[in-house]
Amino acid sequence: MEFILGFTIFMILLTVALGVYQIKKGLSGKNAKKILGINIVAVFGLLLFTTTLIYSGYMPVFAQGSETVGAQEVNGLGLIAAALSTGLAAIGAGIAVAISSSAALGAISENSSLLGKTLIFVGLSEGIAIYGLIVSILILGRL
Repeated sequence: MEFILGFTIFMILLTVALGVYQIKKGLSGKNAKKILGINIVAVFGLLLFTTTLIYSGYMPVFAQGSETVGAQEVNGLGLIAAALSTGLAAIGAGIAVAISSSAALGAISENSSLLGKTLIFVGLSEGIAIYGLIVSILILGRL
């Protein structure tokens, strides 16, 4: 557990130091994209590494904590699957709503009688998030 904490603190300090260095040096378009890419890969890599390590059962801390849960064992990868189904569905729904609502606003500005028809498409886009939530509830019910 100390390794994960130390690695996380190191990555955070590295990210902040890299940002301060680039601000003092002066950001150009190419350098800014490079630094942003490094930060995104580092943060999501660290997140994926730590969640996989913690919830897959390799950490002895959770072996001790399972006694407090009782007879029921917690399946960590099932929890990750539930979180991913909800999170990715919500991201997809957000992208779909952004595209369909901007198109709907453009259509309504030209012809105001299209309001009801365009709201249907925006509502269908929001349904994607509800489907992801239902899948995560089904996954959590199986744990």
